Amino acid sequence: MTKKSERKVKIIGTGMYVPDKVLTNADLEKMVDTTDEWIVTRTGIRERRIAAKDQATSDLALLASRRALKSARLEPQDIDVIIVATHTPDHYFPATACLLQAGLKAGLIPAFDLVGGCTGFLYALIVAEGLILGGVVRRALVVGAEMLTRITNWEDRNTCVLFGDGAGAVVLEESKDESGMLSHFWQADGNLGPLLILPAGGSKVPACHDTVAKRQHTLHMKGNEVFKHAVKRMAEAGEEVLKRAGVKKDAVDWLIPHQANMRIIEATGERLGIPREKVYVNIHRFGNVSVACIPMALDELNQAGNLKKGNIVLLDAFGAGFTWAAVALRW
Repeated sequence: MTKKSERKVKIIGTGMYVPDKVLTNADLEKMVDTTDEWIVTRTGIRERRIAAKDQATSDLALLASRRALKSARLEPQDIDVIIVATHTPDHYFPATACLLQAGLKAGLIPAFDLVGGCTGFLYALIVAEGLILGGVVRRALVVGAEMLTRITNWEDRNTCVLFGDGAGAVVLEESKDESGMLSHFWQADGNLGPLLILPAGGSKVPACHDTVAKRQHTLHMKGNEVFKHAVKRMAEAGEEVLKRAGVKKDAVDWLIPHQANMRIIEATGERLGIPREKVYVNIHRFGNVSVACIPMALDELNQAGNLKKGNIVLLDAFGAGFTWAAVALRW
């Protein structure tokens, strides 16, 4: 997509929710053969949040959405569509977005889930933008919610240290000023799908005693290959979206990358030529929360008053699929 016309879609409210329970690296040392130093050196993560047993993804999404609506000074009935990006839905069906709709007591509006790897929130943001500019809806609630600890193999020392639970949400509508999404870029390469996969539970490998015993219902990742492709594609996406927006790198006020791994975050910032102080990082507190990472970071910046009107913000993500995307926006 090339640089858009004057019409833009903007974020008018943000919200997030993370569970109360904290799992530290010291806790993990008692569970698997690892150390705090090993985890921090390789990932940058010091702790992550774990959902309670009686919580589901829709519960996290509901709390984040309520906060986003409050931030936007709107009621659930003011929303025209709900899009939830997640890999960990409450059920295969109904959609988590429909459960969120019920929880919010929203009107009889369309609600659907979107699966786009860790890029899912940005994919959903781009879809919502198209719906608004196309005149299909006026306002959209876009949520990234995840309970990755439910699909984590707690005996795999390479992956169990990475993931946490949480949700982030934003409310979108057409802008009446210069603020809003300036450009986007999104791509995928399904040839690389097997490098980051949850092998069983779908139509290809249905659930059975054997798949459970072999832990095929947990996330499997070839970390070195994922790292290599993530840095390359996130840098490409960031550069392309800034080019399409007509924005120079030194004009970027905040880079909010997917919080996958501190090494990926640092390498992406370096390749884009964006100073470390302009790269927002919260991975040390929350770990990799997949689709929730970017909306959670947006809300933290927003609530702290660190997003000023006119700021140029670059959102950049990579995930299973493989998928990757970037969005440039003026706050």
